[in-house]
Amino acid sequence: MKLISFKADRLLLCVFFSQLWVFTDCTTTSQINTVTKPMMKDVGPSVRASSTNSQTTTPLVTTPKPKPQNPDGFKATGQNETSITLQWNKVEGISNYKLTYEKGSKEVTSTDATTIHDLTSGSRYNITLFSMRGEEMSEGTSITAVTAPRNVENFKFLDQNETSITLTWDSVENISIYTLWINGKEEENITESSRGTIKHVVPNLTSGTRFEFSLFTVFDYARSSGNNITAVTAPANAENFMNLTQNETSITLQWKRVKDISDYTLRINGNEETNITKSTELITYVVTNLNSGTENKFSLFTLFEYARSSGNDITAVTVPSRVVSVKVIERTENSIRLEWQSANINWVYKVLLNGSDVPAGSTSADLPKLLPGTKYVVSVISQFSGFSSAAFDVVTVTKINCAAANWQVTNSTITGRVEGLFSSATAVPKEQTEGSANTNLTGSNIFFTQLYPGATYNVSLFYEIASEHLLQCSHSLTLIPPTLNPQCKHRGGYSVKVSWETVKGVWTSVKININGKSNDVPKDKTELQIDQLQPAKTYKGSLVSVSGTEKSAEVEFYCSTDPAGVIGGSVFGVLCLLLLVGLAAFIYIKKPDILSRKKPFIDGSKQHSAKGKKISAANFPDHFHQLSLDENRGLSQEYEDLSAVGTDQARRAALLPDNKVKNRFTNVLPYDWCRVKLSTSGPSETLDYINASYMPGYTTNREYIATQGPLPGTVKDFWRMIWEQQVKRIAMVTNCVEGGRTKCERYWPENGNPGIYGEISVTVTSEKRDTSWTLRDFTVKHMKTSEERTVKHFHFTAWPDHGVPENTDVLIQFRGLMRQHIDSESSNAPTVVHCSAGVGRTGTLIALDVLLQQLGKEQAVDIKYFVRKMRLNRPYMVQTESQYVFLHQCIMDSLTPNTNLDDNFYENVGAVYVNATALRELSLAQGKHPN
Repeated sequence: MKLISFKADRLLLCVFFSQLWVFTDCTTTSQINTVTKPMMKDVGPSVRASSTNSQTTTPLVTTPKPKPQNPDGFKATGQNETSITLQWNKVEGISNYKLTYEKGSKEVTSTDATTIHDLTSGSRYNITLFSMRGEEMSEGTSITAVTAPRNVENFKFLDQNETSITLTWDSVENISIYTLWINGKEEENITESSRGTIKHVVPNLTSGTRFEFSLFTVFDYARSSGNNITAVTAPANAENFMNLTQNETSITLQWKRVKDISDYTLRINGNEETNITKSTELITYVVTNLNSGTENKFSLFTLFEYARSSGNDITAVTVPSRVVSVKVIERTENSIRLEWQSANINWVYKVLLNGSDVPAGSTSADLPKLLPGTKYVVSVISQFSGFSSAAFDVVTVTKINCAAANWQVTNSTITGRVEGLFSSATAVPKEQTEGSANTNLTGSNIFFTQLYPGATYNVSLFYEIASEHLLQCSHSLTLIPPTLNPQCKHRGGYSVKVSWETVKGVWTSVKININGKSNDVPKDKTELQIDQLQPAKTYKGSLVSVSGTEKSAEVEFYCSTDPAGVIGGSVFGVLCLLLLVGLAAFIYIKKPDILSRKKPFIDGSKQHSAKGKKISAANFPDHFHQLSLDENRGLSQEYEDLSAVGTDQARRAALLPDNKVKNRFTNVLPYDWCRVKLSTSGPSETLDYINASYMPGYTTNREYIATQGPLPGTVKDFWRMIWEQQVKRIAMVTNCVEGGRTKCERYWPENGNPGIYGEISVTVTSEKRDTSWTLRDFTVKHMKTSEERTVKHFHFTAWPDHGVPENTDVLIQFRGLMRQHIDSESSNAPTVVHCSAGVGRTGTLIALDVLLQQLGKEQAVDIKYFVRKMRLNRPYMVQTESQYVFLHQCIMDSLTPNTNLDDNFYENVGAVYVNATALRELSLAQGKHPN
């Protein structure tokens, strides 16, 4: 058979025909031998064929085909956890390729790239790429590629501070290298071969800043897709965190704002937290509802998103609260014991006595070595950790020893002088008696009248503080029993019968003495027969009633027994006649003019001498009665005599042009020699001028200051005077407006707010209104020195201008309140008294105070003399005649307390006589004689 040669692209066709030939030569045994030679470039395959029969063999020879070419550029272009993406350059004429790797193989057609899947993350693979031509494959080209490792689990931030954040994640098996990106930039590679939870601290960060963290696992050259979280650093702590102020229930905190931070958390005492949002540079916050007097811990945190700073801690305390109450549980003449309830065992207590420290316990204090009958202000102050509460002030007084007082009793009165403070007194009988006692207090003097003769009275003195009546002392006194009027009748020649009538009063027995023999008669008998006397004889006897240790005045009487004959009586009659004749002859010879007198023995003077003439208490009712006759003719004459007193004195300063506007009235001007001068840096009669005068009192010549009611332009000067003169009290006896006219400018503030008058601040701290007066307490503070003082304001509101009050009782009581305050103060500062002009009502009140002092100490007064003395210091003092008459009536009524006279008292002559008689009896009972 002829050898056939063909090119490679015709190989299949040649083979087809050769096989067909062998198949058809059924009588010939065919054999095909194929020899493959190495492939040569650019040489096509060749086949040689031979045929054989029984006689002849013909061989068939085929040339081997070359393998396909390996593709070049084979590489891995990407990977993830379960796949690898491969790429290569296609071989010309080859469209089929095959990949083989550990887990299998993959054939691809008509592409130069592919991705193999279902791989294991973080694994290394050997991958071989073959190009294919039919069943023939190239020798293959291999690369090594890896899958990306898997991402970590539980990637999160664990903690943070101002400059670092702690991250944590679960380690990935077979992975020891991790890459951390911060805010999109690769920052560091982390090598950690430990298993389990991995912690990593990112340092050197900015406080209060948000950061983006990306964490990648690394295997060979591949890394995972990455986990992303956001975390922040803690903000900086606030600076200057401090306690600014505190009170009993709150503490004010302050700190400096952290830049760009407005949110803060405040932790109180370790548990309660409060969120605060403020953006001012200096932040203040008030913590309320705290317990008083306790230590509190505060922690302040700065907030930025979910993170907060490490915190600043301070400790601050609240002010302790004032004690709820302080009780005076014991008072003696020389000591006071106080008790209070402790609110907290950690507190201590400070006790001040009149401003000075005294030792104190936790719930009580004993104040020894005090003066009897003295007022004390005790302040109890709670203290804790250097802070003090407001003071709880207790005003109390020590007791008085009543038994040591000088008491005098009559059959209807008790009088005494008791040293020490008391404001009221009572005299209560131990047994039921008729009527009730009248009480009159004048300074330290006590007068009880209209008492029941012979009764025993329990005398009690009280002092009123804040509506509480404190018992100062008690003492029992028995009055002199009533005087009995004995009557004597003879009972034959040897006996007499003495009898007496039952009168008002109490007595326990009657003592009768006749002929030197004393006889006691029980109280239930009213007669006594005395025997064994001689007939026709007269006996001198005496009788006294007895009550306890007191005896009545002895009453003498004479008793005669039955005469034995007429001779004794005749002789006695002749003797008496001779005695009378002799007495008449003696009077005629020695005093011949006594029978010719026509004028009264006592003739009242119409004019007092310059030295004055004191009228005793016993004689005053008669004196007042005489002056009140003929429609007060005597009082009018006395008042007229005073009209020109002192008016010739110089008033040059008051008449200066700059000072005239400071005077309320043009005719009421202070005299130069006794005017009050305000302090100035140098001599100046305009800068130092105020319409005010020093006035005499009972003990000193500058005991009072009489001044006009302040004008709008002189209120500041008024308070300057109060401060400079160290005044403790002001007596105001006018209303600011009367009859639609302004009488005095209101010089104190309203509504509880301080009033500022130049350099003086005035605050009303208390006000107590009564029907006829108002009492106020002022706190007066000097603005430059911050010194504070207390001034009492006595405001009498029931006195019409140029007139008099409706009755004397109310003014006497008002004066008593003022005098009590003066006596309780140890200061020698003058008392300021003013009305509108500062002469009428002002003069009447000053005179009443002085005259009642004189009456109490001397049992005598001289009204005209003292009014004259006042007018030498300031004109028109006691401005009207009605005020002068009213002043006399006040003295009269103070001698007869609670005797309600008719309104037209100067016409009630009968009442005057009654008063005069009672006072004469009192004077005689005390062994005194009228002046």
